Amino acid sequence: MADDELVLEEAREQMEKSVESLHIDLGKIRTGRANPALLEGLDIDYYGTATPLRSLATISAPEARLLVVQPFDPTALGEIERAILKGEFGLSPINDGKVLRVPIPELTEERRRELVKGVKKIAEDHKLGVRGARRDANAMLKDMQKDGELPEDDSKRGQKKVQELHDSVVKRIEDFVQAKEEEILRI
Repeated sequence: MADDELVLEEAREQMEKSVESLHIDLGKIRTGRANPALLEGLDIDYYGTATPLRSLATISAPEARLLVVQPFDPTALGEIERAILKGEFGLSPINDGKVLRVPIPELTEERRRELVKGVKKIAEDHKLGVRGARRDANAMLKDMQKDGELPEDDSKRGQKKVQELHDSVVKRIEDFVQAKEEEILRI
């Protein structure tokens, strides 16, 4: 594989990490429908140690507006309930002694607009990661050209490929964001 192709592949990997991270972040945004990703990142104080909820329980969405949290250790139920109540989600779990049922309330129009703004900010943060990968790749290509490892034509061609990759990844991010906005605003 040529040096410029290695640079392009490394840039692609970095940009894909930004896209994957965006998927995770957008999955945590509440849209009025139950999504287990909403609670997965929550940390629980389990015997004095901050432990991710997904390590302590299974989270399922048996209905469109209900999450069910089934702890592996029933003694952790109270701590899980407290963490959900303290979370920024505005959720009120129902504890039946074995599982937590977490109803997902309907979103107000104002809250939907706030969520859309938040989605746009998250997307911009991830686009910054993509731009950083492009900047690093272009700098590597220019350095390789300056050091005589890469002819100028190959460097320019590589920079053009990096730009095309950047544009396609940014377009994918914008498409994901558009879909998420439509999901949030759908009543």
